[in-house]
Amino acid sequence: MHHNRSSEDYLETILILSRRLPVVRSVDIAEELNFSKASVSVAMKHLRENECITVSKAGFITLTQKGAQIASSVFERHQLLSRWLICIGVDPETASTDACEMEHNISDKSFQAMKKFIHQFCPQTKEEG
Repeated sequence: MHHNRSSEDYLETILILSRRLPVVRSVDIAEELNFSKASVSVAMKHLRENECITVSKAGFITLTQKGAQIASSVFERHQLLSRWLICIGVDPETASTDACEMEHNISDKSFQAMKKFIHQFCPQTKEEG
């Protein structure tokens, strides 16, 4: 199952916000990503149609099992790729930005090899806890 980068970014953002906020709404996503409410609304419709999220009558957005799996995978990639870049001397802000680009394009085979390397040779960052 392949999802486009935009869908993956939205799902990852919903996951992150759900860890910070009691409920996630479209307006929260728009603020977090600095996108228009209209753009977020269209994206939420697409994610709902693809059974990645549910939206309550009150407008609260929840990841489905399918959405949570995708979001968790993208989030893990982002965290580990950021950690690797910081480990090799990239500043944290640039590492996070670059990891966001890389997380969508790396094959699972390469990611698993990098993951093994990162766990062995790169110290854990504060953000990973």
